Amino acid sequence: MRLVARTLGAALAAGALAWLGMSGGTAGAPAAHGDGAALGAVADDAPGYAVEDFAYPGADKILAEKNIVLKRGDGHITLADCEDGTGQLQFWSRKNEEVCFEVKGDSGWLTLEIPSVYGVNGNDYATQVDMTTGDETKTFDVPKNQFAPIGQSADPDGRDFVLVEIRSSK
Repeated sequence: MRLVARTLGAALAAGALAWLGMSGGTAGAPAAHGDGAALGAVADDAPGYAVEDFAYPGADKILAEKNIVLKRGDGHITLADCEDGTGQLQFWSRKNEEVCFEVKGDSGWLTLEIPSVYGVNGNDYATQVDMTTGDETKTFDVPKNQFAPIGQSADPDGRDFVLVEIRSSK
């Protein structure tokens, strides 16, 4: 019995010494570094949590230079310089002429505003676009690798439409 008590007492003493050594000798005080500098808790100096808001990077610059409002997306549909034969989604607008987007990954989405869109050339993705005119929203399916009239050119009344969302998937 004495052997158990001595072993238990030694273990408790060793644990207490180890705890004091890790905490710098006093409870709640920062441990001293070898050069005497106090070390604070790592969490106090670490950056905060990164919270993704899905805002389109550089949207203000794109608005100023190209008059295109890019709002939010998952990063799989991005504005690109138009190049034929690259598998881009190509939109035609009476105000912005040709506007192209790269689509990467298995799926993607992007909210934006491009006024007066009247046509789109699809790519290898199944794509749907939402467009608004006044208080009305219409969804258009974009055929793979084909030109499709959308917005004003697909509207029997010839109304002006704004492209507001692109959704693509493989």
